[in-house]
Amino acid sequence: MRYKCLVFDHDDTVVNSTATIHHPCFVEYLDLYFPGRTCSLEEYFLKNFDPGFIPMCKDEYGMSDEELEGEALFWRNYVKDHIPDAYPGIRQIMERQKAEGGLLCVISHSYDDNIRRDYAANGLPEPDAVFGWEQPPERRKPEPWPLLEIMRRFDLKPHELLMIDDLKPGYDMASACGVDFAGVGWSNDIPEIEAFMRANCSMYFKTVDELAAFLACPVPDRR
Repeated sequence: MRYKCLVFDHDDTVVNSTATIHHPCFVEYLDLYFPGRTCSLEEYFLKNFDPGFIPMCKDEYGMSDEELEGEALFWRNYVKDHIPDAYPGIRQIMERQKAEGGLLCVISHSYDDNIRRDYAANGLPEPDAVFGWEQPPERRKPEPWPLLEIMRRFDLKPHELLMIDDLKPGYDMASACGVDFAGVGWSNDIPEIEAFMRANCSMYFKTVDELAAFLACPVPDRR
């Protein structure tokens, strides 16, 4: 076990959801409430990467707080009937981690109940802890609180965790906590995102198999 705790992002890290669910949902919302406004899949990936979904909605589309609440409700209703598929190989990584006595946690901008539903639907091991969008803003990624709470709850040191995420908010959170970060890029082929992750992350994996091979390597002694 290379790390006692693997901390996974959810969307586009564990499940293929942006291209198949979240972006189509957002386009449908714009068509209904902001007619004439558009958002390509590449734009959606880029803006979620930086500055993030909420700033994108406010700055790019001029959404008020009330309209943001309406978008969130629209999205919640949409995802009730849409379950994303896990990426091939993710289940095997998680099962090995649990079989070796390790922890499996999730920090995501999806809701706890949706995350647990997706895990069950895809036959993934039940997470030991989930921190999603149901948390108040000051406890959501990229705020450091979720990682700090995992370390407190399970009595872990920063070097015993690995944060696995496809976007910059996960990188920012892990960096603030001194936790190792693995950038992953199997959800898209957008050069700007990959260039940032490769330049700033000590680890970057373009495929699930690459991550699996890394986690299977001999464990360095960092005590």
